[in-house]
Amino acid sequence: MVKKKRLRVIAELARKVRAYRELKSQPSESTKYALDYETMKRPHTGKMLPVLAWQDVRRESRLFSLLAGLRLFGVGRLFTRKSWLADHTEPSYWQITKVKVDYTAENMDHGRAWGILTYKGKQESEVKEMDKVMYHDWRLVPKHEEQQFKDFEPLPEPPVRYVSYPPLLRAMLLAQSQREGGSLRVEEPALPLKRDVLLSKDFFRRQEQERQRKEGTAV
Repeated sequence: MVKKKRLRVIAELARKVRAYRELKSQPSESTKYALDYETMKRPHTGKMLPVLAWQDVRRESRLFSLLAGLRLFGVGRLFTRKSWLADHTEPSYWQITKVKVDYTAENMDHGRAWGILTYKGKQESEVKEMDKVMYHDWRLVPKHEEQQFKDFEPLPEPPVRYVSYPPLLRAMLLAQSQREGGSLRVEEPALPLKRDVLLSKDFFRRQEQERQRKEGTAV
């Protein structure tokens, strides 16, 4: 007969208290991502922002700086990023579905947000937490441009015609090409997915004749 495990109520309660204290001791979003705009350092970690980001920090806005001034903290609105607008011609944006504000922040400009991501015109099906909300490159999509973002239809992806060789076979082919060509820069070998040659008996017969012609006839 299996002995029933004894429930230790006090030990379980103590474990929950320790987990709660550990959670409460973690710094809030406003403390973790606070920024000194004069020195460009985060006081909590003492790390300085990259020099290339200083211009965006002074000109652009963080996500919650924009959400704090909107009705319902921007739920339902579309937000994009400066880097996406510069790098992609296809629309990339988040549609906000849920916001959890850090009310300990002075201007309520910190927190966590969830939404549906559309990247390069392709919309994801699941809601997930938004990342990089503390970056200074977020932009609100104006109301009159939202439908233009949503109506975009991405072009169909071209069919895959070549794939990479397995690692061992790829290394053997590269080594063989270097021995034959003697050059350090060798073209990457690719395996075609579609054969243009009809594999008939005549094809294999010609292959065999070509091999014998190169090797010579055995005496």
